[in-house]
Amino acid sequence: MATSEKHFKKLALASDHGGFELKEQLVKYLTENGLDVLDLGTHGEESVDYPDFGAKAAKAVLSGEVDGAVIMCGSGIGISMTANRFPGIRAALCWDTYTAKMSRLHNDANILALGGRIITFERAVDIVDTWLETPFEGGRHERRVKKIDDAAKATS
Repeated sequence: MATSEKHFKKLALASDHGGFELKEQLVKYLTENGLDVLDLGTHGEESVDYPDFGAKAAKAVLSGEVDGAVIMCGSGIGISMTANRFPGIRAALCWDTYTAKMSRLHNDANILALGGRIITFERAVDIVDTWLETPFEGGRHERRVKKIDDAAKATS
């Protein structure tokens, strides 16, 4: 991983207990590879509520404290649903490098969601690296991303 190729300089990571082990591994991997990481928790394996951590990550992105986030729960579903409740957040639940690439290239995803109980650390590294290295293509996709954000604002 070459950090100069990344489109995110500072990244938040957050998980519930179901994503804790994967989060810990990714925090170490990303930090060792020169990325500035903000660990928003959880900090143990005891049962916690994923909405608390999805919300922390979304707020960190929206405030500009970080450029993007990687969030995890057991399946990635609940925590991504939580983050997507915040206008301006485009959290993508990805399970392979293709979905990670497309979430950035076409959707300008600012949060990556992963299932801590369904993917290996090795696969997660491939997904995260792809997500971090893929720029937003813009062009015709800008109109669509704007529609996503406008729809979220209209319901808040």
